[in-house]
Amino acid sequence: MEKIYSETDLNNAIQLLESKQAVEEIKLKEQFHLTYESLKPINIIKNIFSQASKSDDLKENIINNTISLTAGYLSKIAFEKDVKSPLKKLFGSIVMFSVNKIVANNPELIKMLTNGFLQIFNSKKHQ
Repeated sequence: MEKIYSETDLNNAIQLLESKQAVEEIKLKEQFHLTYESLKPINIIKNIFSQASKSDDLKENIINNTISLTAGYLSKIAFEKDVKSPLKKLFGSIVMFSVNKIVANNPELIKMLTNGFLQIFNSKKHQ
């Protein structure tokens, strides 16, 4: 800021500072409104879900877990078909959890096998 030597310079400086203050007040109100809106519980929840849906790791983990649980469940159903013995049911549960663990620990292998099966079925449909 330059030195003020006259009353006119003083009035101009006051007007300049008042206009800067008005602009800063508008910016501050806008920022307050944005902050207020972002802190509403519904907006916090929306932001969490939008960030979670953008996460590739989360999507991959959900897919891997779904495949693992499905494979384990299908193996249990296949093993326990019409089984009445509690010992065989227990063994079926052990098989299910084993398959779940194997699939969960080797998702790349399962994806490769799944893609292979899908390619086989797609090639048969096109023939």
